[in-house]
Amino acid sequence: MKSYISYFKLKFITGLQYRAAALAGISTQIFFGIVYISVYVAFYESDSSNLPMELSQLVTYLWLNQSLFALVYLWYKDKDILGLIKTGNIAYELCRPQNLYLMWASKLLGERLSKVLLRFSPVIIFALLLPSPFNIDLSITLPRFLLFLVTLVLSTILMTVLVLLYHIICLFTLDEKGIVNMFMVMSDILSGLTIPIPFFPSYLQKITNILPFRYVSDFPFRLYVGNITMNEGFIGIIVQLIWIVILIIIGNLLMKKALKKAVIQGG
Repeated sequence: MKSYISYFKLKFITGLQYRAAALAGISTQIFFGIVYISVYVAFYESDSSNLPMELSQLVTYLWLNQSLFALVYLWYKDKDILGLIKTGNIAYELCRPQNLYLMWASKLLGERLSKVLLRFSPVIIFALLLPSPFNIDLSITLPRFLLFLVTLVLSTILMTVLVLLYHIICLFTLDEKGIVNMFMVMSDILSGLTIPIPFFPSYLQKITNILPFRYVSDFPFRLYVGNITMNEGFIGIIVQLIWIVILIIIGNLLMKKALKKAVIQGG
């Protein structure tokens, strides 16, 4: 276990060194946050009847999406892992007496957490300083906040196993473009990053409730803003745990199958 923690630390510390990339990410998240909120404010001002979320809830939801974007978006590509697959250097990884699945998972988690650590606070502070209705509302009861933290931790694990899954699939395809593009479209829509799930048609909401994508971002953020009840939160946690177990099992099975027939590129 110490070796996997070391991989995590190495990726985490390395990720903290990219300050310029973090500044670019902060400005990008702030820009898109303001744009998205401006669109919805205009929409609400034109007709706010029969809408599934209050404007203050929606604004906070959107800022949480932007402040934690580096953690919750699912179409992330780890260049180091993909490079190992494409160049054949994965052979060196296989020589180590370690579980490749856990090794890659610790690397993915370390890099993603380092990115969100650099971007979260500046975006939240900026959102707090904005005038109404553009400012974020951080008021929340302690029980709901604690439940939110649990869902956020589980969503982080769920994000890791989802992202790791299509990196494992690349062991079969030897190229990431097709699978990443599929994940990009599916995850952006079905996780609520493009449009919040409550604004979906009812039949599509039922589909998203079954799939794992919305439990990465939409579920914990709606729980935070109060659009989901505490009882629904406990049910959602159970669904998160089920999907984590399922995806870990699938990922390990695919990993074992892929390594049996691995093609070492480059000789």
